[in-house]
Amino acid sequence: MKVSEILQVKGNILYTVTPETAMLEAVITMAEKDIGSLVVMEFGELVGMLSFREVMKTLHENGGEIGKSLVRKHMDDHPITITPDTDINEVRRLMLERHARYVPVLDAKTLLGVISFYDVARAVVEAQSFENKMLKAYIRDWPVEGDE
Repeated sequence: MKVSEILQVKGNILYTVTPETAMLEAVITMAEKDIGSLVVMEFGELVGMLSFREVMKTLHENGGEIGKSLVRKHMDDHPITITPDTDINEVRRLMLERHARYVPVLDAKTLLGVISFYDVARAVVEAQSFENKMLKAYIRDWPVEGDE
């Protein structure tokens, strides 16, 4: 299974901020939209990711306050990225290796979407469920010897 298949099912709603966005504004957006990450874009290009992890680090650094800093100070400015052709098993490996819950999908420099750990888990479960149904159907229809 390829990333492009997950993006087709998931849809194409993307929430972005710029590096100059106030952290408070970014956190409000994440809370209101019930999302765990924002893509940070500057001049039409991906420059970082802001996820729940960076928000928690900010709160910790500021004694429980978000503060008045900008996204630029707290974003992950070197997020891992994948392409639409990346195999889902490679995505799983990368996410586990880098402890990444959200991974931007790029086609050259064009942002196509973000794949979450949840999206990957759902796709794997659905693929396994389909495979199980096919195997059960195959076993159920197994020809009996002498039925040729």
